[in-house]
Amino acid sequence: MAWVFVILGGFFETAFAVSLKYSEGFRRLWPTVSFVVCSVISFALLTGGLRELPVGTAYAAWTGIGAVGTAAVGMIWFGDSPGLLRVGSVALIVAGVVGLNLAGSDAH
Repeated sequence: MAWVFVILGGFFETAFAVSLKYSEGFRRLWPTVSFVVCSVISFALLTGGLRELPVGTAYAAWTGIGAVGTAAVGMIWFGDSPGLLRVGSVALIVAGVVGLNLAGSDAH
């Protein structure tokens, strides 16, 4: 269940990053409200995951999901260039998160 919390938290991290973009520097009410709500939910879910998972692995997965999700949203909806370097960098983020999970740890 801890991984479900971290993964969902990563999706909410993507949502708060996109909301931050739409808030235009906290000048638009509803995107700002969305940012706050998504941030609280994201951090709460990460906190739930940290009850069972090592902090380094959980945090890397959470931020990795948020980073990859935000990059994907940028390329799909905001017209960010999906160039080879950008896509390769996203692949490196995924590889790093997978590597941390494979390395494992008994420390909590």
